[in-house]
Amino acid sequence: MKVRDIMTTDPVRVTGDTRLREAARLMVRHRVSGLPVVDEAGKLVGIVSEGDFIRREAGRDRPQGVSLLDAVFGEGELQPAGAETVAEVMTRSVVTITPEATIGEAARVMGRRNVKRLPVVDLEGELIGIVSRADVVGAFTKPDDVIEDEVREDVIRRLLFLDPDLVQVSVADGVVTLEGELENRTEAHLLEELARRIAGVVRVESLLRYKIDDRKLERGYPLP
Repeated sequence: MKVRDIMTTDPVRVTGDTRLREAARLMVRHRVSGLPVVDEAGKLVGIVSEGDFIRREAGRDRPQGVSLLDAVFGEGELQPAGAETVAEVMTRSVVTITPEATIGEAARVMGRRNVKRLPVVDLEGELIGIVSRADVVGAFTKPDDVIEDEVREDVIRRLLFLDPDLVQVSVADGVVTLEGELENRTEAHLLEELARRIAGVVRVESLLRYKIDDRKLERGYPLP
């Protein structure tokens, strides 16, 4: 499963000229903790989050006499208290992801960069969606029958061009069991690996057999 399959399309967005008050209203109304910021062409230029508003408010009551020390020794830059537009407080260096990335890749990026959401952009940098932690978690709670159907139809039939009747597929609590006989070892290995990559799969138990060990043939080993 890809990011494009779970992302929110046409997400709520703002521009750099949007007033902070309006951005705050949008976040509350749509119950989101961040908004992507785009330019006139729809390309992503930043993101404004709850943290940006918090830093702005922290700067409001900051003693004037220690502002320089805060800037030099503080744990993170405080936003200007007089800021009025999104462009003045937004984060400009944004971690993004492409729609063709896998859900596993999205989860790893979120964990490594400690972010709650990832704007989804195309090759030109245009915003086409947004994927959140909740979206990723939801993908891993798919019903067993849906996972079974994806293994049979998406992997066995469409990707490997195999007859689904050759393999018995069962899924219980996210654990996929594969049993049957395929033509060669490569087909069996590919089926196992592709099944593991389906969102929601906890692990794969393989009881697959194969007629020919084509890996030995490629290496020039004699078959028993």
